[in-house]
Amino acid sequence: MQDEHISSAFDRDLETVQAMIMKMGGMVEEAILNAALSLETGDEELAEQVRAGDKAIDALEEQIDQATARIIALRAPTAIDLRVILTVMKIASNLERIGDYAKNMAKRTTVLAQMSPINGAAASLRRMARETERMLRDALDAYIQRDDKLALEVIPRDHDVDQMYNALFREFITFMMEDPRNITPCMHLHFIAKNIERMGDHVTNIAEQVVYLVTGAVPEEDRPKSDKTSVDPGVAPQVG
Repeated sequence: MQDEHISSAFDRDLETVQAMIMKMGGMVEEAILNAALSLETGDEELAEQVRAGDKAIDALEEQIDQATARIIALRAPTAIDLRVILTVMKIASNLERIGDYAKNMAKRTTVLAQMSPINGAAASLRRMARETERMLRDALDAYIQRDDKLALEVIPRDHDVDQMYNALFREFITFMMEDPRNITPCMHLHFIAKNIERMGDHVTNIAEQVVYLVTGAVPEEDRPKSDKTSVDPGVAPQVG
């Protein structure tokens, strides 16, 4: 009877944490889309909403960390249950990083709004961001459904995001070579593209965690990586 009570309490605690993860995931998905939309439309108010919203994402990650620590301390979870808790913590950490990248994107909107636009760049970045957001949505669905097959389908889609990034990188180089006045805006746009590419990496991490949760093993195949560029976004003009 005591074991039954502990199990029931653990299940309730876990349901609470999973609800927090899905809430956090929804906030991050919205941040990705709004950051990309603010860039394409030059909507500085929307960009500021993304930046402000990152604080709520960070706060939710902290709540999840505290809740999972409490579960470990009070419920003495079994090996399988502990795997669930560790997965939750890692998913929350990856979501927080994706939220940071969305905030970084939004920071560039105000700066780029003062510069001459680079033809087609904002729309291309938005397409790249939308694909990343779809990957995230599917990875989170895979987590809730405990669907390792869906999670495995998400992982190779990061290759498509990398390909988009590589194509944009080449375009930015061309624009900069054609006109030196394009150098500064293209550096900002490259920084954004690299941030989206890294979002894809974190989504892939989430999908891999789902596979581990369901099967007890991480995917064996090496993750396909198609970022062929060597320019680090750290060289981009800094924005406060």
